[in-house]
Amino acid sequence: MKLKFNPNLDYQRDAIESTLSVFEGLSTSGEPYRKLGIANTLTLDPDKLLDNLHRVQEQNFIEKSPHLFEPGDDYPFPNFSVEMETGTGKTYVYLRSIFELHKRLGLRKFIIVVPSVAIREGVLSSLAMMKEHFRSLYNNAPFDHYVYSAKDLSKVRQFATANTLQIMVINIQAFQRDAGDVDSYDSLTPDEIKKLSVIHREQDRMSGVKPIEFIQDVHPVLIIDEPQSVDNTPKARRAVNHLKPLFALRYSATHRNPYNVVYQLGPVKAYDMKLVKQISVASIQSQSNVNQTYLKLSKIGYNGKAKTPSASVVIFEDTPNGTREKTVKLKQGTDLSDHTNRSGYQGYVVDEIYAEPGAEYVRFANNVILEPEQEKGGIHDDVLKAQIRQTVEEHFKKERNLQKQGLDVKVLSLFFIDKVANYRYYDEHGHVQKGKLARWFEEAYSELAASSLFSDLPKRNVEQVHNGYFAEVKKRGKVVELKDTSGTTASDAEVYELIMKDKERLLDESEPLRFIFSHSALKEGWDNPNVFQICTLREFGSEKERRQTLGRGLRLSIDANGDRVFDPQVNRLTVVASESFEDYARNLQTEMEKDIGGGFKFGRVPVIAFAPLAINDTQTLGQEKSRHLWQALKAEGYLDAKGDLTARFQPDDMYFQLQVPPEYQPLENEIIDRLCSFMFAGRVQDARKRAAVTYNKRVELNPDFKALWDKISQKTRYSIRFDTQQLIDLASHKLQNMPVVKPVTLTIDHTQAKLTDAGFGSDRQISTTKERYVSSHEVLPDLIGALQERTHLTRGTLLTIIRGCRRLGEFKANPQGFITDAARQIQKALDELLVDGIRYEKLAGE
Repeated sequence: MKLKFNPNLDYQRDAIESTLSVFEGLSTSGEPYRKLGIANTLTLDPDKLLDNLHRVQEQNFIEKSPHLFEPGDDYPFPNFSVEMETGTGKTYVYLRSIFELHKRLGLRKFIIVVPSVAIREGVLSSLAMMKEHFRSLYNNAPFDHYVYSAKDLSKVRQFATANTLQIMVINIQAFQRDAGDVDSYDSLTPDEIKKLSVIHREQDRMSGVKPIEFIQDVHPVLIIDEPQSVDNTPKARRAVNHLKPLFALRYSATHRNPYNVVYQLGPVKAYDMKLVKQISVASIQSQSNVNQTYLKLSKIGYNGKAKTPSASVVIFEDTPNGTREKTVKLKQGTDLSDHTNRSGYQGYVVDEIYAEPGAEYVRFANNVILEPEQEKGGIHDDVLKAQIRQTVEEHFKKERNLQKQGLDVKVLSLFFIDKVANYRYYDEHGHVQKGKLARWFEEAYSELAASSLFSDLPKRNVEQVHNGYFAEVKKRGKVVELKDTSGTTASDAEVYELIMKDKERLLDESEPLRFIFSHSALKEGWDNPNVFQICTLREFGSEKERRQTLGRGLRLSIDANGDRVFDPQVNRLTVVASESFEDYARNLQTEMEKDIGGGFKFGRVPVIAFAPLAINDTQTLGQEKSRHLWQALKAEGYLDAKGDLTARFQPDDMYFQLQVPPEYQPLENEIIDRLCSFMFAGRVQDARKRAAVTYNKRVELNPDFKALWDKISQKTRYSIRFDTQQLIDLASHKLQNMPVVKPVTLTIDHTQAKLTDAGFGSDRQISTTKERYVSSHEVLPDLIGALQERTHLTRGTLLTIIRGCRRLGEFKANPQGFITDAARQIQKALDELLVDGIRYEKLAGE
């Protein structure tokens, strides 16, 4: 199938026109022919550019830039930024802007600078897919596009000398090394020259000229894709400067340094306009399965200047109040059985701590090996199984719903995994084998596909519906290993190319692949409009990982004809997460705030928040009056110095009236509505907040209190008597009537999310909570011994009590849960008998 591109989407045209408007009225005259090629010619008048910029920013309700060039900035050329949320067509916008700049201003030479191989391959894929689209829009205007390669320098000469539109794609690493480092080339020795990167080295095949000089001579326009990852170091900035560009256009969803912003389409606006998929979260939470011998390697490395490595593990410890997690610091010879009173930890003596970065592990004397964040025992595998099953179930539900609506939209699901070997590996004979994740997937898929709920869906071969994209190690042309990689290494290049070439094929209904497993290859630079489920089968690592993984599926879906689908009921992305919705939402919101930067915070009112308010049919409040109003609201105590709403703003109070200067009073309702959009629906109260209690002396003077005090203030001694049979009967009765001890469960909640100026939160619950039981796989503990340790009663008494309760089946299903609850009930019975059997005796003369 072929993707279709709509040239008339208003928000994309607005972004393009905003960029072009900055250069309105500038002179395009000048001599294009230079020594080494045909240059871009455009006279950049700083005053005219700043006037145009302010006009565009006022029109788009963006805070005005005080200067065209930031004071102290090391870039001598103008930079302009476009902010567009992931999935809204950022690449399309800057590619079409290139064609518009060529058409209107005659600019010919463009370089797209990208931060990684992944994004480079994504841009090349987009250029290939959009080639015919742009030719039809621009009257078959000739253009060439290619990637810079040190192995094919003819493309550099072509870039400089061609009289047609030229688009070069280059990643920052290709020209960053040695950029601007050499003051005098002639002073270098032959060996030093050989060490220079190709782009900065004089080339015989280019008449003794350095490739970089061809680029410098034509003053290209730079398109910087994801600038927060491109020119984010002094060395990278020096390299960008060394290209001698005419100007730079910067495109990202998350600018760290937003130079002269001309257009903004942030996450909230994109979500409100339904330009991206709506988000729901299926959260899978677990009780800790305290019935098993649990270990998790939480930390490993060198502390401070220590020369020997250390580590920390989380284990289970039995206490009188039940089982709890405990962190134990490890060193050579540490015996875990000394740190917990559970017999299951016998033999866990630290034999080796290996802390080589990237290959860390701890080995115990019983040959158990733990790697960072790896768990043994507990419920980790059960959670992974539940996540896989839930993802397959959501996938089938989406296919069934689309089928009922008569929509021909292929559904894709994406899994991010922690280790490639957990999905697929090669054995010692070179044969591919399925890891546990692949086996669990096929079990869940086969079971759900056979259920009556999904009987109407087409039957497919389970082995053909899933596959993974992983970097490969080859020997003699044969794959011998699949690699865990960071996603930025040279070994990732082949897998990226495969992913990008497969992008359109994956949308074809005849292609059986529907479930994609990846380690790091799909982290950035790749997305697919028909990803409807994303499942992360690993701990969230970096501070940006939730937003990065979410970005792989935000784009609106496409049907079998290649047309975009705009139905919000169809465009819903489900994230299957191993954390509660509240935790996921809070962490995602924090990531978004850090990504957006510039002091942005959900719920914080910016100074130009009121600029779009309409004064009449043709006029808005504007930035200057918005600032004035913001200051007035702060002076009245509705906002604090940062712009956060205070407790004085109480719009739900029936007597509330907003105090604003007279000129803004006609807009009072609109101002209140705008402020309300930054309010959280429900603020969390601190349950630990303490209230001061004042001493009341009148209580002591009360005659009734004095009479009571005279009775209880005398010194006494006490004794306790109770009958053992009474205790057995009462304790047995309490055990018979205590709440059912349920097996360890996984709970699954599916929540529809919403994104507003106030933050990322819950809209409604899509499905009711489901419970799945998790079996205990270990030998049952000593029930009587555990109860004796908690209650200090004799084994004989406890044995009689347990025999009388007739509930040992629950002990088998959840041993530690039963021990904790039974000990609590026996202790209650004992406490009641102790209270009834207590006798006080007044001490003579006291």
